[in-house]
Amino acid sequence: MSFAVAAESYDRFMGRYSTRLAPVFANFAGVTAGQTALDVGCGPGALTGVLADRLGAGSVAAADPSEPFVSAARTRHPGVTVELAPAEALPFPDDRFELVLAQLVVHFMADPTAGVAEMARVATPGGRVAACVWDFAEGGSPLSGFWDAARSVVADVEGEAGRAGARPGHLTELFTAAGLQDVVESSIAVEVEHPSFSEWWEPFTLGVGPAGAWLTSVESETQAAVAAACRGLYPTEPFTVRAAAWACVGRA
Repeated sequence: MSFAVAAESYDRFMGRYSTRLAPVFANFAGVTAGQTALDVGCGPGALTGVLADRLGAGSVAAADPSEPFVSAARTRHPGVTVELAPAEALPFPDDRFELVLAQLVVHFMADPTAGVAEMARVATPGGRVAACVWDFAEGGSPLSGFWDAARSVVADVEGEAGRAGARPGHLTELFTAAGLQDVVESSIAVEVEHPSFSEWWEPFTLGVGPAGAWLTSVESETQAAVAAACRGLYPTEPFTVRAAAWACVGRA
């Protein structure tokens, strides 16, 4: 899935969580000074910035299939090589990076098996490959409340629980199928405080990702009903949303 939205819209919708998650995910993956790293599906560059800070911009590359996101990442992180490419066809040679990471990306890959295999291909022998995906299946994602509210209004809403990596153990399955060794999966989480309901809700109306795309596709009456259902989940202000993700790391 390629995001045909402005980077600023993504920042307001998912960036508020991904920027908090990035350093936690980098710690899980074992990012330390002196390594080379590739950020697969970098988006506007939340994880890219953490990698550049820790490793130096010249030691970091990134790739994403969205032109607006690639442009934003290049502007925000000068010195980082940022390529326009999907995870399934990375424009890098074999055995290139000591770290290959994908934050909140595997569930959007057109072919997750091929995407993780590509990540393994460009990793150096013994290098680490890591990925994380929001815990949609068990309700731990920052969007789980929205999807629960949507289903209370429209019963057959699909949501994102069935996407790749969103359930416990599935990232491990993908990593093992890609030939990665010493695979370890765990849960990582962050908390984000929202000052008001409107600050939390308004980004859903920007059409970002499956949640935003679904919301903007339904009639205004349905949107209002979903907003009301969401308001019932967060009746006081400010409120805190806990965002949990499944994270997996293995060695090439």
